[in-house]
Amino acid sequence: MRKSLLLSQTRSNSSDLAGLLLASDNPRQAAKLHAHLTTTNSISHPYLHSLLVSLYARCNLLPHATAVLISRLSIDADSNGKQPVSAAACTSILSRLSRSDRPADAFSFFAALRCSGLLPCPNAFTFSSILPACQSSCGSQIHSLVVKNGSDSHQFVSSALADMYAKSFDMASAKLVFDEMPNRNLVCWNALIVGYLHNALYKEAILAFLELLMIGPSIRPDQVSFSSALSACANSRELNLGQGTHNLAVKSGLEPLAYVKNSLIDMYTKCGCFNTAHELFDEMLEKDVVTWNIMATGFVQSERFEEAIGLFLAMRRHHPQPDEASFSTVLNAAANLVEMLVGTEIHCQVLKFGFPLNRSITSSLITMYSKCGSLEYAERVFAEVKKFHNVVSWTAMIAALQLHGHGNQVLQLFDEMLESGINPDYITFVCVLSACSHNGLVERGFKYFYSMSREHSLIPTGEHYACIVDMLGRAGRLDEAKQFINEMPLQPDVSVWGALLGACRNYQNLELGREVAHKLFEIEPLNPGNYILLSNLYASHGRMEEADEVRSLMGINGVKKVTSYSWIEVRRKTFVFTAHDLSHEKTREIYEMLRKMEELVKEKGYVADISFAVNHVEGYKEYGLWRHSERLAFAFGLMSFPEGGVIRVMKNLRTCGDCHTVMKLLSGILQREIVLRDTNRFHRFANGSCSCRDYW
Repeated sequence: MRKSLLLSQTRSNSSDLAGLLLASDNPRQAAKLHAHLTTTNSISHPYLHSLLVSLYARCNLLPHATAVLISRLSIDADSNGKQPVSAAACTSILSRLSRSDRPADAFSFFAALRCSGLLPCPNAFTFSSILPACQSSCGSQIHSLVVKNGSDSHQFVSSALADMYAKSFDMASAKLVFDEMPNRNLVCWNALIVGYLHNALYKEAILAFLELLMIGPSIRPDQVSFSSALSACANSRELNLGQGTHNLAVKSGLEPLAYVKNSLIDMYTKCGCFNTAHELFDEMLEKDVVTWNIMATGFVQSERFEEAIGLFLAMRRHHPQPDEASFSTVLNAAANLVEMLVGTEIHCQVLKFGFPLNRSITSSLITMYSKCGSLEYAERVFAEVKKFHNVVSWTAMIAALQLHGHGNQVLQLFDEMLESGINPDYITFVCVLSACSHNGLVERGFKYFYSMSREHSLIPTGEHYACIVDMLGRAGRLDEAKQFINEMPLQPDVSVWGALLGACRNYQNLELGREVAHKLFEIEPLNPGNYILLSNLYASHGRMEEADEVRSLMGINGVKKVTSYSWIEVRRKTFVFTAHDLSHEKTREIYEMLRKMEELVKEKGYVADISFAVNHVEGYKEYGLWRHSERLAFAFGLMSFPEGGVIRVMKNLRTCGDCHTVMKLLSGILQREIVLRDTNRFHRFANGSCSCRDYW
């Protein structure tokens, strides 16, 4: 073979050397060819010089390629003392740099070549190589050069420009470039559709795809077109359009392609059609790791966490090696199921496969351990790779501290994050504002809220406004909260009004609570929580008839109350309890333990807060409170762990105030640590007090 020929046996002419330079892709061979070109002075030949640069770039030896390129400075200097280098050689390096993990270096290298006069005339291929590495600011400079150079007449350059603007979240400029193209091929159309998808403009992506279809046989959509359109349908939950696109893919003969099939599975899972998604999944004889990940992600997004874990185990049996996305997805499922044992086993597999604890896996591990109640392990993972963190992993740790009620530590870590040069994002501020809300730090909360736009160029969303309303509501400043809502530049959504309704329930403000509840009935008429809060608010004021009317309204509107349940893990088995549960095999012993618990707390002066009772019949209110699911689970925990140790109980809804009081008292009486995780946060009870300091 030509590659294996010894250089000593090669005729030293330009044609043979060019052939070897074009055929080689081996770093060792590249070094030999470089040495031969240097000793024979053939490196002064512009074409051979360009090919050597391209060879080093092809071998991913960018420092060598750059050194050879710059060596033109000392070869055949022109009257200005500089010899322009080959645009093709520059393009080789720029293309590699653009695809590297430091694409900004490509623009810096290009700028250096231009400033030094080594690249006075970049060509269309050079521009198409540098544009993928550009952001909107520097990309607009390249755009000006493209127009001045006349390269904008090339479709592949215009497509690269549109793609650059779209990836810089400047879709208006991308569309302008597209509209000014004199001729558009499929690559141009795909750049537009993918750009809309990247900017979450799903409706526009679908419309662009439909416009492409109407062009006719001269331009036919390919697998990129179909997969992008299907992704737009998936993210906008447009099932009918997705099914229509599926039919077109079948007619076009593209459905069997893995790229299209994966997008179809993603679309059907996001639209809730799991049977169809499973059929497509099962039809695939060759499933790569992307296919498995899409199916598992669909399960997680639809809160089918057990199936996501089962699918991960099936993937391991069928041989595809999991990647970072696989581990992140299954860790997410374990976190939501509070399956720390499963999560720990997955952590071991991550280490076994030799995956570095990169950012995505790190943040998933932090979230999993924190949601499973082990803040210590979450902090340990964070500390191990602290120097590699980005905003995602910092935010994951901030969220973990907030979930466990460590408000001051949240703010300390946030300040440390800023000092390290990491810019917070929208999710970071949700966690920080929630920490301020749950710790009564109203002034600091406002400071952080206003810093979003003033210091970080982030426009607050409805979720951030809801945090401020919640913060004011928890502090009892309901009138200020209402005024804040009235002055919002956004239309208040359910999270904003819901935060105010919860505060009205806590502070017994019936008049405002009724007004807010009726607004929520209009916005989300099928949410049972709003009806129950208003009903309980009426009941706490002794207005039982109106409380019953609200519950009757639920039935009329077809609204079903979400069943409250709690669970506890005993000897690697999970036991689930509902209110008034009689299904457990040890029901008699559990209720006997409840009776003993009641006697103990009453000896310490406990008086039931019947405002939290669901049953409005006098004489049965306190009885009902003592049959709440978290108390049943805790009683079973006392029976199962009589020797001491932490008792951990999980609940799917917010724990009631009376149960919170009982847990505090029992932690002091029994000298037992109790961990209760409800839908909002972790409560750690010890020595008669709670980590939330009764502010939750």
